[in-house]
Amino acid sequence: MDDTLPRGLPAPPPLGASALPPGTYDGTLVLVTGGGTGLGKAIAAEFARLGADLLLVSRGTEHLRSARDELAGLGTRVTTAVCDVRDAERIAEVFDGCRLPGVLVNNAAANFPVPAEEMTPNAWRAVVDITLTGTFLMTREFGRRHLAAGTPGSVIDVGASYAWTGGPGYAHSAAAKAGVRNLVETLAVEWGPYGIQVNGLVPGLMPHEDMTADIRGALDRAGPHDARQPALRVGAPRELGWAATFLASPYARFITGHTLVVDGANWQRRALVGAPVVPVRDQLGLGPFTG
Repeated sequence: MDDTLPRGLPAPPPLGASALPPGTYDGTLVLVTGGGTGLGKAIAAEFARLGADLLLVSRGTEHLRSARDELAGLGTRVTTAVCDVRDAERIAEVFDGCRLPGVLVNNAAANFPVPAEEMTPNAWRAVVDITLTGTFLMTREFGRRHLAAGTPGSVIDVGASYAWTGGPGYAHSAAAKAGVRNLVETLAVEWGPYGIQVNGLVPGLMPHEDMTADIRGALDRAGPHDARQPALRVGAPRELGWAATFLASPYARFITGHTLVVDGANWQRRALVGAPVVPVRDQLGLGPFTG
């Protein structure tokens, strides 16, 4: 093999490996919103491998049931709660029904590709309310209870790199994720004196079985994924989980207000010569806008 050829970043360690000591999260309850599927479930799994008890929150009972059964196989205690993160009263009920979580992972979000000119007010509200307002309401409840109890805690908000760059085709989600990033920085300062960390975590392209059909379709239209990543590979969901367990661990206590991007440098990628501009409508296979 020619050693001068690009090889990309090495593959990650196998599923089940961990950089943190066994039992790092023994006795800690970790609440994960959107924890029944995809990246949320992958994050929950890595906390479970390190001894955490899990509380999975989602709107879908079927997803919660299957995730609970799967994650319980790791030897952890898993409870679930059906909750719409836009509902402040229901959020309070969820917290009332459990011991105070030591870690909150805000993973619940909504998204789908659509040109801004075709986005309805309801579509905008649905994505912004779940992604931004829901993250705030969950974080607010977590923070209030730790402030009242005088206990430390850790919040991790799952964000997106287009919070910095803008997200053509995803104006609703990009605006919401920009708000989430600002919440990380704002609340880290407000709550740091009381021992509450707030950090962000941004995934790169990490395909998984729960990706929605529209987003998977958009990726498929883009062509081979590996060739479009500086790492020359996509990420594994467990890599996001490992990053989350580090950020909330005792080994990251002085890290707060930070957003960690786990994407193989993809969002910094630039060509020597700018790539041709392809309008969003063309990328989505849509015809001219007719009003």
